[in-house]
Amino acid sequence: MGETKIGWATDVWNPVTGCSKVSPGCARCYAETLSLRYGWSKRPWLPEFAAENVVLHPERMDQPLRWRKPRRIFVNSMSDLFHEQIPGIFIAQAFQIMREAYWHQFQVLTKRPERMREFMQERQRLDVEYARKFDDCPTEAMRNSPAAKMARRWAEDGAPYGPNVWLGVSIENDRWVGRADVLRETPAAHRFISAEPLLGPLPSLDLTGIDWLIIGGESGPGYRPMDLRWVDDLVLKADAAGVPVYMKQDSGLRPGRQGRLPDDLWARKEEP
Repeated sequence: MGETKIGWATDVWNPVTGCSKVSPGCARCYAETLSLRYGWSKRPWLPEFAAENVVLHPERMDQPLRWRKPRRIFVNSMSDLFHEQIPGIFIAQAFQIMREAYWHQFQVLTKRPERMREFMQERQRLDVEYARKFDDCPTEAMRNSPAAKMARRWAEDGAPYGPNVWLGVSIENDRWVGRADVLRETPAAHRFISAEPLLGPLPSLDLTGIDWLIIGGESGPGYRPMDLRWVDDLVLKADAAGVPVYMKQDSGLRPGRQGRLPDDLWARKEEP
């Protein structure tokens, strides 16, 4: 945990490690490669091995609270916080840390948006229920206490766990653009899409309600090439929707810009 070379974050926080593959973007997962190389996982990240590969690390839970300087934190760079093997109570504990560590920005990225939607909708329901309890307090002082005001703000802002939490989905080809629709139904202060690794054009992608778009190609031996026409189409679509774009990298043997992305595309790179 700590500093990262991932361009759109400054640090990573991994209260969970290990995952299992759900779509083509997972085929050459960098996290799986690292885990197998260093022995953190003993088996490939296939669904049948998920129970032994997905490991909870409760001892890491309070790490962001000990980072006093504000950071942009990628949550679970080595897993998926909404993996079906992770208990709901553990997910809730992680989000409570994000709420408490309000000086950081947390970026939660998933390929399991349905579970994220259900979790956040339930959290919002509980926030509304909690706020209503203050309306039944016997005194005006209790009804207008700081705790009551905070509870109402949580219930009304539509962003469970606070404005410093960004929720995102990965979309690698047009078959999976429905993840963006699920994301739009998810209560959040900010929503983002990671089109990485971009494996095909995304003509059906709707950027309504999206606050940030990341685009990146696959790297390493056996990488699947990214066509720059796909990138250009996405950037033009984002510009039309007023959505900032972060151009992470081209496809190629080694990660990085690689010198093939046109300068006018790289000039569009922005941060949230």
